[in-house]
This record gives sequence, C-alpha cells and structure tokens, in this order.
Amino acid sequence: MDTFVVAFQSVLPLFLVIFSGLLFSRTKAASETWVDILNKYALWIGFPALVIASLMQLDLSQQSYSRLIVTNSVYIVICMLLVFPISKIFRFSLQVKRSLFMVLSFGNVAYLGIPVLNNAFGDSILPVAAIISVVYVFWLFSLGIILVEIQGETRLNGKKLLFSLLKNPLLISVLAGLFIVIFRIKLPGMIEKTILLFSGSVTAVVLFSLGIFLGLHQAGNLKDWSNALLWSVITMLVFPFLFYQVIKNTGMDSMQLKATILDSAMPLGLTPYALSVQYKLETTLVARIVVLGTLLSIVIIPIWMVWLG
Repeated sequence: MDTFVVAFQSVLPLFLVIFSGLLFSRTKAASETWVDILNKYALWIGFPALVIASLMQLDLSQQSYSRLIVTNSVYIVICMLLVFPISKIFRFSLQVKRSLFMVLSFGNVAYLGIPVLNNAFGDSILPVAAIISVVYVFWLFSLGIILVEIQGETRLNGKKLLFSLLKNPLLISVLAGLFIVIFRIKLPGMIEKTILLFSGSVTAVVLFSLGIFLGLHQAGNLKDWSNALLWSVITMLVFPFLFYQVIKNTGMDSMQLKATILDSAMPLGLTPYALSVQYKLETTLVARIVVLGTLLSIVIIPIWMVWLG
C-alpha cells in the first residue's frame, strides 16, 4: 500500500494540472479555442524542444536503443493487425473497425507519457521517453493512416501520406536531435538555454489543455460509456499485461522495459481523436475513450508503477 501511495503521489501533480484545466473549462474561463492554440504550441514548439533537449542527453556509444525501437514497433503493429480478427468476430461496422486501428495502438505517450515517466524516473528517462513517443507517432502516421484509408471509401494518396509524415514536428525534431548527437555538435549556450526553456514549459501546457478538453465534453449517460470503459480496460490493462508477460524475460534494459510498459498502458491521446474527426470515424466513441481513459489513468498508472517496481 505504501508503494502505491508513493506512485500515486508521483503522478498526482500532473493530474492536478489537468484538473485546473477542467475547472477553467467548466467555469467558462477557457473555451475550445484554448485547446487548439495550446496544442499547436505543444506540437510545433514545446514537444520538438523537449525531444531535442532529451536526445541531446543520449550517449550512443554507451547504450543501444535498437531493441527498444523494435519491441515497441512490433507491439504497435500487432495491436493494429488485431483489429481485423476482432472486427470480424464481433461484426463491427466499418466505421468502428477503422477507429479501432488508432484506439488499440496509440496511447497518449507524448502529452501524458513523457510527463509521467519524467516525474517517476527523473530526467535520465527522457531520451527513452522521446524515442518511444516518436516510434508511436511514426506508426500512427504511416501504417495507421494507411489502414484507415484502405478500409475507407477514398483512394490512398501515397504522396500526401509521405508529406504528412515528413512534416510532422516530432519526427523532424528527432532527426534534428540525432543529427546533433551523431555529429557531436555543440550548440551555442543561448540556443541551448532557449530550447530548455521551451521544453520545460510543455508539460504544464499540454496537461492544462487536456483538462480543458475533458471539461468541454458532455457527460452523457452510463450506457453510453460502457463501450468506452471496455476499450479503456483492454488497452490500458489487458494488452499491456500480455505485452509485459512476453518481453519481461527477453533481457531488455530494466528502465527501457518499465518505460515501454508504462507507455503501452497510457490512455488514448488527443491525436487519434483529431484524426477521427478528419476521417469521419466514430468520433463520439473515440472522444469518450480519451476522456474515460484519462480519468482512469490516475489510478491505473500508479498500479502499473507498483507492478513494475
């Protein structure tokens, strides 16, 4: 019980920031415009700065990240491919099937995952957290979008897909960070301090934005939330548990293992919700999974921390 309390206390400050955003939303002090502006700041400035600052701490001569990348990639791809048998067995509609490509595979590993890992393990975990985030983003904007488009009525536009992937700020920031590390580039002090200032701001910004988003969502009745609860339990407890059983004895670095499992247990993020709107999927279901999963994570994440030691 003491271990759970410690784990709970490590993530509680993050959820207090989310709760602050929820209060601002419910009291009409913040509107949906805030969410859009804050998320754009995080996507184009805050997170790229955080990724670059994190990767600058990498020492590629001391530690390999290939197993981390491969392990997370295999997990994400399997989760996406499981949509086919699951949809066939339960005879889901095409819209639900297309939504599940994102629901089953993409947790909030950036907006929530990075702050949680940083709070739990300190700055030393940031390079690992950044790499995992980019792996998730890569597969979401490549295989995830391909599967959504193939299963839809529109034809797949390969050039558009490649362009959207190459202009993704997170991917660009990873390439920039790796370039700095590989070629051992020493940035001027003023530039490095600027990057650190931006990277230090992003956690509060995105969590506050997430709180506003939660506050804007209509409650609905209990029956409406049953499907959201089912998918939240599957993606935050069942899949990560099976994943852990498979990789726990593979010799993976302990810190990378913990970060991998914790990220796999994160609630659904806002990016799949935005994509569900763009592709006219089951938007209401996806939004409810985001809301309910985020609320449940205040208990589920500490449980995973205790389980992982």
